[in-house]
Amino acid sequence: MIIGIIPARYESSRFPGKPLADIRGKSMIQRVYQQASKCQKLSEVWVATDDERIYTHVTSFGGKAVMTQKHHASGTDRCKEAMELVGGQAQYIINIQGDEPFIDPSQIDTLASVLEDGTVELATLVIPVTEASLLTDSGEVKVVMNVRGEAMYFSRSIIPYLKDVPQAQWFESHAYFRHAGMYAYRKDVLSQIAQIPVSALEKAESLEQLRWLEHGFRIRCAVTTFESHCVDTPEDIRKVLEKFPENF
Repeated sequence: MIIGIIPARYESSRFPGKPLADIRGKSMIQRVYQQASKCQKLSEVWVATDDERIYTHVTSFGGKAVMTQKHHASGTDRCKEAMELVGGQAQYIINIQGDEPFIDPSQIDTLASVLEDGTVELATLVIPVTEASLLTDSGEVKVVMNVRGEAMYFSRSIIPYLKDVPQAQWFESHAYFRHAGMYAYRKDVLSQIAQIPVSALEKAESLEQLRWLEHGFRIRCAVTTFESHCVDTPEDIRKVLEKFPENF
């Protein structure tokens, strides 16, 4: 059994109240919830929030919501509390980003498909890099994988470094991947990683998944070709809407 949890906090330094922002007549959180609910491999979808306004709104359109504490430092921590409250018999929890209003349900199903044998500890989505400019963008996290499709390292820098190849030719000389930012956790592993203190590599790159790798956990990578369209600021809403038809 796999359940989806959408962490949704009201406070945001760049976009306060982001989950309730209107996007063509529906809130952002409603659009994420409805897209996630179309997944074939999820038994349930829940919104985990720390704000009564978000909780009331989600239940008003028929969604499932659970109240969590305000102190959580990450979506992973909020998912862990939500799992304890509503996880029930779930074997895996998928942390679905609450700021991708037009997420394709097949992306979530692609991630869920690598969990079926029950041995995977953690999993995430990666996307082939299709533009050279993305390699030098520190906001785009790059990832290298082993032959089993498990992450070896994530970095804001370009990895791997291509020795004896001019950097201008790196994009056309190697198949690069970037991180899509959605996680799946086996229930017992989620309980464990939530107890691990912040690590040196995590501090260096500001990437929580490096903490898990440093402590020996394995992260399976599932490849998707669908692009991620995150909303971090009010201006991002306009940019996202330009990519999707009016009737979406």
